[in-house]
Parts: sequence; structure tokens; C-alpha cells
Amino acid sequence: MDYRFEKLGKDVSLCVSDEHTFGTDAFLLTEFSRARRKDKVCDLGTGCGIIAVLTKLRFGSKEIVAVDIQKQAIEQLDITLQSSPLEGIRAMNADLREMPVYLNGFFDLCICNPPYKAIGTGMISESDADKIARHESMCTDKDLCRAAARLLRFGGRLCVCGRTERLADMMVSMREQGLEPKRMRLVHKDENSEPWLFLLEGRRGGKSFLRCEPPLFMKDGGISPELKAIYAESCE
Repeated sequence: MDYRFEKLGKDVSLCVSDEHTFGTDAFLLTEFSRARRKDKVCDLGTGCGIIAVLTKLRFGSKEIVAVDIQKQAIEQLDITLQSSPLEGIRAMNADLREMPVYLNGFFDLCICNPPYKAIGTGMISESDADKIARHESMCTDKDLCRAAARLLRFGGRLCVCGRTERLADMMVSMREQGLEPKRMRLVHKDENSEPWLFLLEGRRGGKSFLRCEPPLFMKDGGISPELKAIYAESCE
């Protein structure tokens, strides 16, 4: 496996490869999740493990299970965990649609950066890893919400991100599984552009009430002060 390391914190470097790497959306979603130290967290479709690692660094959550169906992704995360002082993160090679029964109702928070493109849309990526990460070839928004509803305790939260054109689909899927959309934030590339990314929280068993937070702008000439702060706080 051809891999390299990306430094995240003083003593933490993440093992990445061309197949499993990360982008800005992972930082935005982690910050939006507002995990707590006491939370039991499940990172569904972890990839290289960026969200699991950032959740540990940013919020100090003591118990994190990072799940991915792709063996190489889990191997990369294992390398990260062996080379960095990160306690409380467990890598699991599993299909989120078939998670072990003993984990039902176990988690306080599920986080997922799901495939952005629906089946049959967009140009299909060539590699298997790209297909799984970018297209709903192995996991649809319905699959994700069904899995999260099973894994979360009553009152537990699912935090996801996605392209704005898929927002209605995600909200419908959440509600169908008893995960009420409670909090949302839209991300813009700059103040003059339409939003391109949504951040959404659904709560298991929650009552109908959606709070829209102020928009997040990524650029302010170069990079916005808020985005700078998110990067800095995530990697302390």
C-alpha cells in the first residue's frame, strides 16, 4: 500500500493514500457535531479515519468506533493508531448496514460524511474506493439513517454533511427512521455564492423543530477567520 502521513497535531499524523484521504468537509462536520467528552461516538464510513481522529483531538471523546467496509481504509487507520498516542479509538472493518446487534442503542452520536452523489448521477469514478466514497454504490442515505437509528440511544444524534441538492432527500430519510432534523448550517464558498454544502443534525425521537444556524463562509479574500479557527482548534 502506497501511503503517506499528514500531520494533524503535535504528536498525531494521519495515514492517507490516494484512495483514502480527506478534505475540508471533514473538519467542518467534526466541528458541527459538537461531540462531548462523555459521548460514545460512531464514525460511519470513516475512510482514513479523519473524523474519528479529529473528534478525539477536538473534543476528547473517550470512546470512538470508526467503521468502514473497505479493508484498506481500516488498515490505514490502524497504522495511524499504532503510530500516534490516540486512546479510545477502535477501527472496525464492517458494513454499516450489518453492524453487530450488541451495538444497538449503544451510541450517543453518529457522524457520517456520506457519498455525495446519488446512484446514476454524475461521472462514475474509476477506482472502487472512489465509487464507494463518492457514489451511493454501497450505502444510500436511507441505509445510513436506518443504521444510525438502530445504533443510537433515544435522544442520540446523527450529524452528516452533503451537497445542498441532496438536502431534502436526507431530511426525508432521517424522518422516515425517526431521526428528526433539529439543526442545520449551510456552507458557502464566499459571501457572493450560493451554498454548496449542508451540515445537518437529526435527533432520535426528537420533536419537530429545526434551527438554522448562521451561514459559514469559507473564503474572505483567502480563507475566512472562522475556517482558520476551525482548523486551529481541530489540530491543537
